[in-house]
Amino acid sequence: MKNHQITVALLAACLTMATSVSHAEVVVTGAWVRATVPNQNATGAFMQLVSKKDTTLVSARSDIAGVVEVHEMKMENDVMRMRAVGGLKLPANQPVELKSGGYHLMMMDLKKQLKVGSEAQITLVFKDAKGESETTYVHAPVALTQPK
Repeated sequence: MKNHQITVALLAACLTMATSVSHAEVVVTGAWVRATVPNQNATGAFMQLVSKKDTTLVSARSDIAGVVEVHEMKMENDVMRMRAVGGLKLPANQPVELKSGGYHLMMMDLKKQLKVGSEAQITLVFKDAKGESETTYVHAPVALTQPK
């Protein structure tokens, strides 16, 4: 009887996840993570985000990194500066590119070397104007440059 209860609970959880994915407000495409060399402790993750409604990327996390932050790179007084931002606004139906040299996810305190051909799992958390949260799970290939 216990195994039956566990099976029913797992089935219910899977159906709930499938339902939330089919109603996702944010679509993620072109995700990838830059490969690292041995002992490198940080890298970047890149992708394109399109939201059906105004929302904000408020946080990210990954099991391969101790810290994942939304970062911005921009020129200030002829110096390229990078800094964490509290959130990244996604206007409805407008693609927002997370790319090298602009907004991106900075993955720090890496737990292992990220080798070409492997995959990184990233969890993105969004919050809309009503304060409702949505979580999206991304499976990003690890590569030296953006996959074509």
